[in-house]
Amino acid sequence: MIVAIDAASSDLSLALAAPDGSPVADDAWTSAQRQSAELLPRLLELLAGQGGDLRAVSAVAVGTGPGSFTGLRVAMALAKGLCVALDRPIHGIPSLAAWLEAQPDAVAAVARAGAREAYLLVRGSADPVIVVAGDLAARLGGQRIVAPVELATAFGLAGATRPHGAPAIARAAAERPGDDLATLEPVYLRAPRGVTVEGEGRVTWL
Repeated sequence: MIVAIDAASSDLSLALAAPDGSPVADDAWTSAQRQSAELLPRLLELLAGQGGDLRAVSAVAVGTGPGSFTGLRVAMALAKGLCVALDRPIHGIPSLAAWLEAQPDAVAAVARAGAREAYLLVRGSADPVIVVAGDLAARLGGQRIVAPVELATAFGLAGATRPHGAPAIARAAAERPGDDLATLEPVYLRAPRGVTVEGEGRVTWL
């Protein structure tokens, strides 16, 4: 059974899927910075609800971001810990792409990148970009998007659908080979607050 974890925002989700990616069960909720206390217990409950436990896990898939620094670190640490303990493969799946896969009629996915900025992935684009929050409403023109509830409220994105990425992360994992456990990291696109890095481009920080 594939276990999928999405904690790139304050709207978290977990999913269980068959090896071919077909859905078995899932769970979604909003967390106020309690990912480290909530993810594993809820995963164990989800497995128990299907009459299984961690021994039933065949692979672990995790959203790689970009998004919440805390959520991504906690999810990646949990995913890697499970893979080491169980000797299972790990799959890193881009979070915003999974959000769009889960909402076929959404034109874009948005995650928080700071107090006044957001990560934006427009459907059909290869990579997300960082945009100023004040430009989002005008740029998206009232179209249907996927965005965490707290971000949609803060940035005035009316009608946004909350992300539920774990089932799509599980499906994507079933269609691709696993990643290297030692080198897989969240994709942040920028350094954490208060940390300065030289140069530009892809920034990872685990």
